[in-house]
Amino acid sequence: MTGLDALDARILLALDDDPEITTLALARRLGVARNTAHARLRRLLDGGALRSFSHRVAPAALGHGLTAFVSLAIAQHGSVAAMAELERIPQVLELHATTGDMDLLLKVVARDTGHLYELTERIVAIEGVTRSSTSIALRSPVPSRVAPLIREVFEQEG
Repeated sequence: MTGLDALDARILLALDDDPEITTLALARRLGVARNTAHARLRRLLDGGALRSFSHRVAPAALGHGLTAFVSLAIAQHGSVAAMAELERIPQVLELHATTGDMDLLLKVVARDTGHLYELTERIVAIEGVTRSSTSIALRSPVPSRVAPLIREVFEQEG
């Protein structure tokens, strides 16, 4: 989605501060009509600026408290099929095609290191995967966030 304006930014920041805010409370907080707030929320959802609720669910709450990053080298002829297989694994939370020595970067979660071992064995068994490297996240001092970016973009625009 492109074309966000200052009101969209204020809505996104308000939702980041209070994800459970009602449309009416959001409208009052921002000083706009409820219908305006509702229409903007709908546009942000439909346009992809707001993601699904599942992005708020902590994997640790589901018993998967270990996070790791797996880099994969993929045979060029098998990349589409390999990515489709990787997408079928529930513990693969993100999959990124990258440049450099490796072709794909995965963010995965596991119950513990034993489970991570089983998961990586499953991943490297996928046809087309030629090499892997796994790094365990020890902690996340800066968790996934977007609010500072929203503020920077809209402060620059006035």
